[in-house]
Amino acid sequence: MTTPPPSPAPASTLEVHGLRPLNLAPVEFAVAPGECLGVQGPSGSGKTVLLRAIADLDPNDGRVVLGEEDRDAMPAPAWRRRVRFVAAEPGWWAETVAEHFTDWPGQAAAAAELGLPAEIGERPVIELSTGERQRLALLRALETPPRVLLLDEPTAALDPASTEAVEALVAAKRQDGLIVLWASHDREQLRRVARRRLLVADGRVREERAPE
Repeated sequence: MTTPPPSPAPASTLEVHGLRPLNLAPVEFAVAPGECLGVQGPSGSGKTVLLRAIADLDPNDGRVVLGEEDRDAMPAPAWRRRVRFVAAEPGWWAETVAEHFTDWPGQAAAAAELGLPAEIGERPVIELSTGERQRLALLRALETPPRVLLLDEPTAALDPASTEAVEALVAAKRQDGLIVLWASHDREQLRRVARRRLLVADGRVREERAPE
């Protein structure tokens, strides 16, 4: 009998208070359940640094809270199960795709939505294209549903059809209350996926609301 996926946790707002990542001025913002906040800026401006700081992957100062849960009040692995970072160049630690998933057959439908064949699970990771690895990293991050998803250029290597599929999948997950921070150099993409944007430049972060 197939085990059903875990139910999503109650929706909670992500609050960032005086967060100071490496080489960036303190940052302050909040993101509501189901909202996508874009992160925009030139290459090297600190977009990735900001996302990694929220996930507590690199040294930083400040306070990050998810609902009533304080990041500093729990072990880092527990926080990262709730707040998941998906790197532009994801890491892989086993030979085949399926070995990176708890239940690869259970991902067949989602994989198909992203244009990935079911048999890709048996392929060695080393044989995959960059775009295939990016889509699989997203599926891996969503297999055990997080409450916050931090996406670092998740479609940089994808064609328009695959990009549209990724955007649609993330939008569907937001309907369940998933909070998304989406870093991209593509301004048109951020206009599609986010009503609010953080602009990262010259060591500072400021917020900009997209036009209606």
